[in-house]
Amino acid sequence: MESTIWTEKYRPNTFDEVRGQKEIVEKIRAFVASGSMPHLLFSGPAGVGKTTLSLVIAKQLFGENWRQNTLELNASDERGIDVVRVKVKDFARTKAIGDVPFKLIYLDESDALTKEAQQALRRTMENYTKTCRFILSCNYSSKIIDPIQSRCAVFRFKPLSREDIDLFVRERLLQKEFECSGPDQNAVYQQVIDALYEVSQGDMRRVMNILQSCAVLKKYITADDIYSMASVAKPKEVEDVLELAAKGNFVESRKKLLDLMLQYGLAGLDVIKQIQQGIWHLPLDDRQKVALIDKCGEVEFRMVEGSDEYLQLESFLAFVAMVGVK
Repeated sequence: MESTIWTEKYRPNTFDEVRGQKEIVEKIRAFVASGSMPHLLFSGPAGVGKTTLSLVIAKQLFGENWRQNTLELNASDERGIDVVRVKVKDFARTKAIGDVPFKLIYLDESDALTKEAQQALRRTMENYTKTCRFILSCNYSSKIIDPIQSRCAVFRFKPLSREDIDLFVRERLLQKEFECSGPDQNAVYQQVIDALYEVSQGDMRRVMNILQSCAVLKKYITADDIYSMASVAKPKEVEDVLELAAKGNFVESRKKLLDLMLQYGLAGLDVIKQIQQGIWHLPLDDRQKVALIDKCGEVEFRMVEGSDEYLQLESFLAFVAMVGVK
């Protein structure tokens, strides 16, 4: 197998190759085809195609000259006002190479920019509209000041669907990047897809990294390999812990949970998020499940505030025992 990282190896060059954001892609394609484009603000979770689509826009606009006409900055590394005043402004004031009348500036993780830098950026966006277009990418658009949002066409990206992940994995399977083995290969494949979707939550970058890591270590991949590589407990194991607690077997439930945390190297926040998903599969009525979800939120808050994670998880299991035992 090539040593190239899959996120680079399979990076799209055309709009048709961008996965999972069909409505957004069609609107952007129309902007590029017209040769005129507003400033853009891409908002959404990690690994759903914001940076990929931005680079496709640059390649489609400028062709071979896309690198000379595109400035890519990560605002989480360079987040101060000097970046906007020096790097961005110097690039924005020069003319583009080629037929396109403007250059492109891509600011990744722009919600990490300080308020002062965002205010300076607002003026730069106004002053250099004729020679430059901005694409701002962020996880939380609420952290971008309103004056910048009002100057941009806002596009909200969604996590990729199971079908999009299925399509990507099937392509890798057809290219013999990896294989599934077992008495029923189709069943093993479906388990692998379920596991990838479960651990990635629609993050295609995470899907690629986990799948490539597994493919490097083993030719034949199973769902267990996916969970192991992602350092995530199997959903069934988490559900077993909760069922033991719900039946009143607190000591055994606590022991099994600690074993899981040690086996997979899980932090308390990782566990509580998996527990929250596992609650809905418990043989309890809806009112009991609601009470447990409410407790999940409280436990997570206490962990974030600095409380001991083992103490909080034991407290949660004790609460499950009290709710579940009638």
